[in-house]
Amino acid sequence: MAASLVSVLALGAILLFVLAQGSAPFLLPTAPDIRIVTEGVAEITVNGRVYPSHTGFIPVPAGASAVSIAFSGKGGPRALSFTCAPGEAPVFTGYEGGKLTNPEAFVYTLSYSGAAAGLEQKVHVIMPEPAYRIGAFLFGLDWRPAYNKVYGILPMIAGTVLVSLGAILLGMPPAVLCGLFLAEFLSEKAAAVMRSGVEILAGIPSVVYGFFGLMVIVPGVKQIFQAPSGNGMVSAMLVLAMMLLPTVIVITETSLRAVPRPYREASLALGATKMQTAWHVVLPHAGSGVFTGVVLGISRAVGETMAVILVAGNSSQLPRSPLDSVRTLTATIALEMGYAQGRHSEMLFSIGITLFALILGLNSLILWMRRSAEA
Repeated sequence: MAASLVSVLALGAILLFVLAQGSAPFLLPTAPDIRIVTEGVAEITVNGRVYPSHTGFIPVPAGASAVSIAFSGKGGPRALSFTCAPGEAPVFTGYEGGKLTNPEAFVYTLSYSGAAAGLEQKVHVIMPEPAYRIGAFLFGLDWRPAYNKVYGILPMIAGTVLVSLGAILLGMPPAVLCGLFLAEFLSEKAAAVMRSGVEILAGIPSVVYGFFGLMVIVPGVKQIFQAPSGNGMVSAMLVLAMMLLPTVIVITETSLRAVPRPYREASLALGATKMQTAWHVVLPHAGSGVFTGVVLGISRAVGETMAVILVAGNSSQLPRSPLDSVRTLTATIALEMGYAQGRHSEMLFSIGITLFALILGLNSLILWMRRSAEA
């Protein structure tokens, strides 16, 4: 009881943390005020306040409509100012001798020559990013977090859905048929040997499947389809289809073996062949277990990361051909979480929430289709 309670509380805490991080970009700006960062400046005065040897952010209240900056540099004192109307880019004045650049969205840099080469003095003005629109996040076509601060994930959603559905269509039918063959047509000894092999395949790490795809499937796709590169949607589908086989085969076989023997005997006694009995009697009665295997296979396909990274190409573009390079939601999180910070990091948590909702939606659709078929 205590262990179950601790597990539930831990899971709830994790979900709350992810939801808080992932929803923050759509509710709050990145900072409550403008921030100033200096390089090579020993002492700086901002709106009359002196900051000696300051190494962190210098905050400027959001209500300040104008900001004045002064510091000492090569050739004497320097002064500049800028106005900052809400929702508009700042307008800089009085920076004679300096160079104004916009290295990335919401960041403005004023550079002045220093005492020697490589010793430039720089003043970075970082404007707060407003709350991001959730529509632009879900339906945007561009993912450029480093420079333009654009976070559109529609190509990644499309890549995830297409790769997963392709893997399911390629992998599920042979997996179910293989489970049916093991349960109904092989002798117990032969089935035990093959079952052991399938279980070994289930224990192989996903990165090994990815290496196999990179060394075998990718060159094969490139040669067969005469494509510029074999890294793309087709390769990812094939690798994921292979990865789904062990899980679905094992669950399907277990479900089929759980069907009571009298069902088989009754069908055979009525004159049905063994194939007809397996296909029309045993398989329908094991439908619940087979659907469970399908749902688990879908969850693995949507959530797979390493194998897809190695073979999919990882271009954040809307795929127009099965041979196009694609990037999935999980691949984006794995590739960028190591260096992401600020809003970029929060957006990766938002991708995690989207992925969770996508898996939940696909599983719900499968269960609805099952109930509709049973009705």
